[in-house]
Amino acid sequence: MQTESLHANSFMNYLKNKELELGGWIHGGATFNPSQSNGFNGPVIFADEANRFQLNQLNLFMRRGVRSSGNTFDWGGRFDFMFGTDSIFTQAFGVPAYDVNSGEPLKRNDWDLDLCCNSTKTYGIALPQAYLKAYVPVGNGLVVKLGHFYTPTGFETVPAPENFFYTRGYTMNIGEPFTHTGMLASYNVNSNWNILAGAVTGSATGGWDGGWNRQLGNWSGLGGFTWNSDNKATTLHFSGTYGETSSHSSEIWAFYNIVLQHKITPKTLLVLHHVYGYAGGILLNNLKYTNAVKNAEWMSALVHLYYDLTENVSIGFRGEWFRDEAGFRNPSPYRVSADVGDVNGTAISFAGNLSSVTVTPADYYDATIGLNWKAARSLQLKWDWLKKLTLRTNIRYDRVDALNPPAYRPFGGNKDQILFSMDFVLPF
Repeated sequence: MQTESLHANSFMNYLKNKELELGGWIHGGATFNPSQSNGFNGPVIFADEANRFQLNQLNLFMRRGVRSSGNTFDWGGRFDFMFGTDSIFTQAFGVPAYDVNSGEPLKRNDWDLDLCCNSTKTYGIALPQAYLKAYVPVGNGLVVKLGHFYTPTGFETVPAPENFFYTRGYTMNIGEPFTHTGMLASYNVNSNWNILAGAVTGSATGGWDGGWNRQLGNWSGLGGFTWNSDNKATTLHFSGTYGETSSHSSEIWAFYNIVLQHKITPKTLLVLHHVYGYAGGILLNNLKYTNAVKNAEWMSALVHLYYDLTENVSIGFRGEWFRDEAGFRNPSPYRVSADVGDVNGTAISFAGNLSSVTVTPADYYDATIGLNWKAARSLQLKWDWLKKLTLRTNIRYDRVDALNPPAYRPFGGNKDQILFSMDFVLPF
């Protein structure tokens, strides 16, 4: 016991001396859906499984922080490992099984697909971040990131501790990228303005969710800016991507997003979020189109409102409209569609019956209300490992209106559904 303790202390001292940090979180929950019997919550993802517990994210990371000011060069980086039911949504799946323009089979990225659990994609492994980062003391300071990293766009994110709700909006699910592979630089013009620009690769979907060993000849631009008011109560963020879809298609794949955050009071946060996306020459096969090549567009508008009732209890509301104008972005169930592979010329999915997947041009609406409770702090529990525990409850309503007849019913044969969810997040 004494020897083990000495080794542990030596290892921790080594990490401290090298300015390295180990950490992570565990996240899981369950969603009750009275209208579903096939195991999925329609096109809702992350909390996508109905009436069962999910271990969504067991995320471990190692990082070396980088100073973002001063006159001295500094460097660091980060590596993340994720196991759980959310892994499939943040793997480097930017090269799909079939080309989005021609329908021809493609060789997928080998970065973190199929690392384990080939018999089922309920649980899997993702390596969502692996990058080096450097601070260059030029002007007000230039920060450069090189590798595989989460997208800087949008408001909601993949890591569970950074979100208020268990579920995510459709905008985050299918309207924006999750990760990129390439380079990203950010520069503080002054205390109000920050600009970012970069180039991303490894993707056959316009620079989204790329990996390391496919489509490296295809590059897209990533850029934007963030403005902060003098009192830091208001933030405006604009960013997007633009480029050719793949290395063998000159069709354009692009999107932009705008996020406005405003602290109405010290306890009240309002967020407005808008996204518009475009993909040219998409081969469509859905309930409206069969082998039709058309330009696809998607767009959304969201409102978030959060209020701190006490130091340890907060309530939140999210409302959203999302339009999948061509029936390209939002298949149901999404997990089954995301795990498509080509085996000897046949499309299969380990996550479920591929013939059960449906998609059509449609408008999606959802409204979510929830509560976050920092339980350990409220109950004054003495266990250090529990002090960061947050319990979350959500009630969510979804509805869909097809843009063409007949009516579309992706929610267990219904046009709408209501979800009751509870989950926990425990950083460590």
